[in-house]
Amino acid sequence: MQDWEAKFKEWAKPPGTTEEQRIANAERGIKDAIRGASALNNRDIRVFVQGSYQNNTNVRQDSDVDIAVVCYDVFIPQYPKGTTKETFGHIDGDYAYGRFKTEIEQALVARFGRSAVERGNKAFDVHENTYRVEADVVPFFEHRRYSVSGDYESGVELQPDVGQPERVINWPKQHYDNGVSKNKVTGMRYKSMVRILKCLRNVMAENQCHEAEPIPGFLLECLTWNVPNARFGHKTYREDVRACLAFLFNNTRSDEKCSEWGEVSDLKYLFRSSQKWTRQQANSFLNKAWAYIGFV
Repeated sequence: MQDWEAKFKEWAKPPGTTEEQRIANAERGIKDAIRGASALNNRDIRVFVQGSYQNNTNVRQDSDVDIAVVCYDVFIPQYPKGTTKETFGHIDGDYAYGRFKTEIEQALVARFGRSAVERGNKAFDVHENTYRVEADVVPFFEHRRYSVSGDYESGVELQPDVGQPERVINWPKQHYDNGVSKNKVTGMRYKSMVRILKCLRNVMAENQCHEAEPIPGFLLECLTWNVPNARFGHKTYREDVRACLAFLFNNTRSDEKCSEWGEVSDLKYLFRSSQKWTRQQANSFLNKAWAYIGFV
């Protein structure tokens, strides 16, 4: 019989120091590549780890580390209804996103060699070695979501090489800050719970649970962020898992109770047509997860 408390304790732990060092090496190598490129070294560029590795919610089965390369010389705006760039005194920039991405490619190839760098539709895959982990290097321009007052939220935006015009907007700073805050107020249980649910999802998928397959780790992180803080902090992880799964299942049975839920950044709705998942998929997974553990 499965000792779930022991398993949850194991899953709750963050990666070891060896993995952290290889992640840091990958980030440092990308930064060195950008600094060494004459076409980029006069640009206002920031390089940082984003995603589950930055947010300390990654598990062993997570694959590549996401490294953002953000150019702040140009921003892509999102204006309030009824306003335009003229409203805010903005002018069009002369540095195209496609040129920026190509200059990053040239910098990565110069640093790591052509065979180690693969250009994808949205990101570059820089292959791992014994020194660094596999890295997805994502070029971004700054994204700004303006309010009528002229204040704005700063995020990042990329443009795919091919396919339908698609705005891919992320909010890494807001996501990170909100996650850190929730982790503190839940006695450091929030991020542990995210890791537990990610590992549970991976084990279920390995055991041919079809409901687990369409559920990305990012969705599990966001679902857990919407769990009230009072549901964390029981004496055992098993009690926390039970409380979180019960809340999430009961509140995703219909649109009404979760329609206002957001991603961890709190700047994008979790269940809207623009997302790659549905409320029904989340609810089906939560139901199966409850049964998989053996809760009654």
